[in-house]
Amino acid sequence: DQRKVNMLAREYCSLARPKIKNKPVILSHGMLMGLKEGQEKMSKSSPDSALFMEDSAADVKRKIGKAYCPLGVAENNPVLDWCKNIVFGARSSFTVPCKGAEPKVFESYEELEAQFVN
Repeated sequence: DQRKVNMLAREYCSLARPKIKNKPVILSHGMLMGLKEGQEKMSKSSPDSALFMEDSAADVKRKIGKAYCPLGVAENNPVLDWCKNIVFGARSSFTVPCKGAEPKVFESYEELEAQFVN
């Protein structure tokens, strides 16, 4: 969605007088699924479907707690999408607390998904 405006900014640097030497650098990444059912990506127009930099810890906990996460289904599951792309993108393991049992440590996304669907 942002590619057009980013490219316009780069073009402007070449056309401006005086010419702007240092063009903006654009880092793009894959889109994360929205936290609500059926959302292919997060949306500012649906605030509970996304996490924002200014969200409080309580907001983040509430939004993730209400996220669409059908039991045993990995496909189109935003919680697993976020685990794959954020949690395991930054860490080599993920610990999940379990009520009345020892926490479960997952060493890979594949291990987490396999446990979730079974």
